[in-house]
Amino acid sequence: MKLRLIIFLSGVILPFLLLSQDRMSTEEYIELYKNIAIKKMKEYGIPASITLAQGILESGSGNSKLARIANNHFGIKCHKDWHGKTFYMDDDEEHECFRKYNKAEDSYRDHSLFLTQRGRYSFLFDYDIKDYKKWAHGLKKAGYATNPKYPQLLIRIIENYELAQYDSGKAGKRKKKKENLVDLAEIAAPVTADLIKIDTTATGRQLYTNNGKKLIIAREGDNYYDIAQEFGIYSWQLYTYNDVSKKHEVRSGELVYLEKKKRKADKKFKTHIVLEGESMQMISQIYGIKLKRLYSMNNLPEGIQVSAGTKLKVR
Repeated sequence: MKLRLIIFLSGVILPFLLLSQDRMSTEEYIELYKNIAIKKMKEYGIPASITLAQGILESGSGNSKLARIANNHFGIKCHKDWHGKTFYMDDDEEHECFRKYNKAEDSYRDHSLFLTQRGRYSFLFDYDIKDYKKWAHGLKKAGYATNPKYPQLLIRIIENYELAQYDSGKAGKRKKKKENLVDLAEIAAPVTADLIKIDTTATGRQLYTNNGKKLIIAREGDNYYDIAQEFGIYSWQLYTYNDVSKKHEVRSGELVYLEKKKRKADKKFKTHIVLEGESMQMISQIYGIKLKRLYSMNNLPEGIQVSAGTKLKVR
């Protein structure tokens, strides 16, 4: 029995330990690939900021299994017109075919060809090359990704890492920026566009629902005791609902659920690609699902944190 347990745990934990070794930071990723993104922009007319942001998001800053093994930084699948090398892994369906490249630059080139040679993306090239927001929303409109928050995620990455500067065609030297864990307020940012406002309290606080569950966005100076008093519940309930310990300190911009979260995300969400600095608890808050259930759905031991680029099931 002990041997079986060891084999099981090694099969679950080791892949994540391996992925966490020699991990590339987002800053390092940008330095490594910014010149390639600029070069492809000049050749194909796709904003360098958009290309870099997609690479960061789709590959987890170069740390995903697909990027490391197949040099595929944009999650491009085989399709009928692909005659090159292939790599198989589970995605929306089991054992799906992805394109495999000899080097990362080949992936960047193929990304450019993918957008320029498919008619459904043609309208994008009518946009100003420096209007990254229009490009981000246009990619979603054209069907590049199924995640309804895709444009907001790209925009957040571009603005957080100041990628728009590369749309001028010059690499330049970036100001050194501290790369801390992603703030909960930053994580909440792309979510708030999808929150449904249902009421305004006597104190002027906005009350929302996400995945059918009531919540608020924490303000500066908030704590669970005061929030519980305001909404007529116990503080211990808030700790339970939000999957945090009693030592947790509420931060401005944090999502605070006022009732139990659900067992799975809304049906429009199937998977989540882990971004730099995201914890499992943060991800459970984004989709309004119980943290314990998030671990269970992904066959992970409770308490483990996964690397950027990991794809998680959320329903």
